[in-house]
Amino acid sequence: MSKDYLKKILDAQVYDVARETPLQRGPGLSRRLDNTVWLKREDEQSVFSFKLRGAYNKMASLSPSLLKKGVITSSAGNHAQGVALAANRLKARAVIVVPKTTPHIKVDAIRRLGGKVVLHGENYDAAYDHAMALAKARGLTFVHPYDDPDVIAGQGTIGLEILKQHQGEIYAIFVPVGGGGLISGIALAVKSFNPKTKIIGVEPEDADAMTRSLAAKRRIKLDHVGIFADGVAVRQVGKETYDLAKKYVDDMVVVSNDEICAAIKDVFEDTRAILEPAGALSVAGLKKYVQKKKIRNKSLVAIASGANVNFDRLRHVAERADLGERKEALLAVTIPEKPGSFRKFCSAIGKRGITEFNYRYSDSGNAHVFAGIQISDDKELKMLVSSLRKRGYKVVDLTDNEMAKLHIRHLVGGRAASAENEILYRFEFPERPGALTNFLKQMGAGWNISLFHYRNHGADFGRVLVGMQVPPDDKKAFNKFLDNLGYEFLEESDNPAYKLFLS
Repeated sequence: MSKDYLKKILDAQVYDVARETPLQRGPGLSRRLDNTVWLKREDEQSVFSFKLRGAYNKMASLSPSLLKKGVITSSAGNHAQGVALAANRLKARAVIVVPKTTPHIKVDAIRRLGGKVVLHGENYDAAYDHAMALAKARGLTFVHPYDDPDVIAGQGTIGLEILKQHQGEIYAIFVPVGGGGLISGIALAVKSFNPKTKIIGVEPEDADAMTRSLAAKRRIKLDHVGIFADGVAVRQVGKETYDLAKKYVDDMVVVSNDEICAAIKDVFEDTRAILEPAGALSVAGLKKYVQKKKIRNKSLVAIASGANVNFDRLRHVAERADLGERKEALLAVTIPEKPGSFRKFCSAIGKRGITEFNYRYSDSGNAHVFAGIQISDDKELKMLVSSLRKRGYKVVDLTDNEMAKLHIRHLVGGRAASAENEILYRFEFPERPGALTNFLKQMGAGWNISLFHYRNHGADFGRVLVGMQVPPDDKKAFNKFLDNLGYEFLEESDNPAYKLFLS
């Protein structure tokens, strides 16, 4: 199978639409990590992503009669643009089925490239099922985003380019993983010529289907995936890609969304390019792997796989980058409610920069302060917390508290003493025009809303924090309401950030 795949990669028809992208040194990353870090700049393709390689290679292999009938795919992003571009170049009709939740920027990009967009369903699975039904009904050829030998071979040309461009030994290549097509192709190409080079996959912690599958020695289907890195938000990896990854991938790294934000900032500082979250995934994994394995003085490559990012999302990225880099800590600190307390607390912090300071008078005894403080790393954070506690302060570290980072920092001081029987929930709902209004309608008027915080982050899903007054006798009815709502939710009534600042 390896020889057959290698021949497919060597014969792949990609350069009618793709270009050989640069292998660019990241000077800042290299200096900070004590390694030579190279970025494979697939974000510089005409559709700002590697996906056109596999899409075009698959479609160029089709017979004239199949091309004449047309092709179809399901995708909300980069693969859709690759198929649309390839169809335009090959003079074929392309139907792209996308979820109704797909942002307008992506739909418009597909249409500009000549693709016919069909909006269907609330998620990728619904769009995929509809695309398969249309393919059968209309005699169209389905172009799979990742689980297809020709698509895998097209992506594998990236591996050949890296070997051609880099003189000398490469210790490891870090590859973002969604369905597995990119890492399968690169691994096949690289291992065929340089078997000692490690191939390391990187996934977000809320979409780690390949990591779990390789650990379980079978394909795992996730119940739910996070969509911050929407380019890799896949519930189950492909059958073909899993088999190849099992054979050729050396290791997997799982990273947080904050670590992805930090990686976007790293690449921007080195190149002035702004990668999408999935595009910066490999850089986040490279940094984590180097730190964990204590690797020094090696040549490391990260695939910068795409740059199709919504501009609105950059606000969220900027907010979270320093947290992901562990350059900022969020602390809840209890101080005495008396003159001079603020000054004394600032003195205890020392010369560290304060990035945020939220406080509102609550009672005459103690005050709870929400503080953002500049740090250099986790070691300094532990030293700071220990130092404050030795001085008599009660400290809660909220640096990894998702609710505090998303909502509480914007709500500090909003206490409601009369909000009896209040319970707190976080919800996710599809982000599109009218979605917030629809969410409120579905909630109805059964229980009083005592707290509500929503902030648009330019993502495919809106995130809402809701406090509701639900008497104990209504709990059964309320749980039924939650089950019927159809949104992802998580109760946060016991979250320390809520208890300190809002309850």
